[in-house]
Amino acid sequence: MKLVRWGEAGQERPGVLDGSGRVRDLSGVVADIDGAALSNLPEIAPETLPEAGDVRLGPCVGHVGKLVCVGLNYADHAAEGGWDVPTEPVLFMKATTCISGPNDPVILPPGSTKTDWEVELGFAIGKRAKNVPEGTGADHIAGYCIVNDISERAFQQEMGGQWTKGKSCDTFGPLGPWLVTADEVPDPENLHIWLEVDGQRMQDGNTGTMVFGPSFLVEYISRFMTLEPGDVVSTGTPPGVGMGRSPQIFLRAGQTMRLGIDGLGEQNLPVQAS
Repeated sequence: MKLVRWGEAGQERPGVLDGSGRVRDLSGVVADIDGAALSNLPEIAPETLPEAGDVRLGPCVGHVGKLVCVGLNYADHAAEGGWDVPTEPVLFMKATTCISGPNDPVILPPGSTKTDWEVELGFAIGKRAKNVPEGTGADHIAGYCIVNDISERAFQQEMGGQWTKGKSCDTFGPLGPWLVTADEVPDPENLHIWLEVDGQRMQDGNTGTMVFGPSFLVEYISRFMTLEPGDVVSTGTPPGVGMGRSPQIFLRAGQTMRLGIDGLGEQNLPVQAS
């Protein structure tokens, strides 16, 4: 299934795509696409549900408890930033207030000079994960989606401390358009992943070059924190970010990002000044 959340920002309702790609209203079946629904998804026949019409799509997971990110998880991306390939996953958090919809504006924060893009494969937890045994991490994944881990590099790297301040500005975490249930993503480690800025291809890779795959990441992260249903993990980005180019280039107001992953849809994000 392709699960969505639709409606005005902050008032999204649950939905599902039917076979023709139309949004059907799921609010008579579940209250939201969140941890409660993902831990116990019922059987759904989309064609039996009312159509939602031409609607705004919001972030595809609601009430996200934690947004956990994995840094430097593509060897070639680590190289373009001048970092060593990690021997263990590099973990950091994005504030959940950064989460926005797949076509919502990305707002450059005041003082921003180096806002950058990062298309990533994300997944949502469907079953509580604590000290998950080896080889069973995938059992805890409810579905997969696109995450754009937008990053203000000056805030991230030049202002001291950890990466969080450069990762957590409002609108810096677009999710969606869809959360595709895990049964429809048989091989998450073999998906084409790409991003364009104003039509120019910047990132063009495959999730097969990840250092650590989703199943292992669930097992690893669950050693250090309990993952609850509705938590989202973003798995890192392939090369092609603005910071890694020579000369470096960063986002400007008036530009548009378009990004996608095979089978998970596309995001179209206009960039605006604050």
